Amino acid sequence: MQIKKVGVAGCGLMGAGIAQVCAEAGYDVLVREVSDDLLKKGLGKIDSFLAKGVEKGKVTAERKQEVMGRLRGTTRVEDLKDRDIVIEAVVENLAAKRELFQALDPLCAAQTLFASNTSSLSITEMAAVTKRADRFVGLHFFNPVPLMKLVEVVRSPLTSPEALDAAFAFAQSLGKQPVRASDKTGFIVNRLLVPYLLDAIRALEEGAGSVEDIDKGMVLGCGHPMGPLTLLDYVGLDTTYFIANIMFDEYREPAYAPPPLLKRMVLAGRLGRKSGQGFYTY
Repeated sequence: MQIKKVGVAGCGLMGAGIAQVCAEAGYDVLVREVSDDLLKKGLGKIDSFLAKGVEKGKVTAERKQEVMGRLRGTTRVEDLKDRDIVIEAVVENLAAKRELFQALDPLCAAQTLFASNTSSLSITEMAAVTKRADRFVGLHFFNPVPLMKLVEVVRSPLTSPEALDAAFAFAQSLGKQPVRASDKTGFIVNRLLVPYLLDAIRALEEGAGSVEDIDKGMVLGCGHPMGPLTLLDYVGLDTTYFIANIMFDEYREPAYAPPPLLKRMVLAGRLGRKSGQGFYTY
């Protein structure tokens, strides 16, 4: 499976980052959004990110122009039909993802690899609506995509060894360090991370320490780059709440159950950095 042309479905925070790193790696990249406004906004994020790199002397103006020259946008799903791999990065909703892959399946060539950037949903359930379940994988990138080195390459029970190897090699070609994961809700990172984050909220609820002291304890005591409550604000409390619910529905283990405080903060619109207030004020 030789990959030269990359399609990215979705140009939000994650989709824009994925499109950027693919273009930086030399691929011909076509990114699709549902509207011209969203597409313009997403491509603008990439341009702005690279422009900051030029200002800091990390990227030359010529290199920025070269990368942007490999990026094109469209609002038509049909335009992705000639891609060698299509990476889905739309809203974290199973029905929306399945609808997209159902539309793509008859359009794309038989050898085209399909990949989802989901952080928690079942790869098998998405692959099941296509006729290429053997060429369907998860490619879970981490935010911010241009800076984070890890990619979880997720195999379902139906994924062929050849497709898994091709996806793994593709992730490496982007300068990432991939790890192989099975199609179990949360994969590797979130399966370990989400209970830790939820426990930090429970510790706060139970009065074990203040927001600042809980974070300082994990930074200075365990060498973490940031505390769990700071990380929650960065990831988004709504995102964590959504993932935790999916994982609890799957495993029915108390460790994955969202604490009441998390639910109330989400209902109150205190979502973290994105809303200006979470455990901290921004």
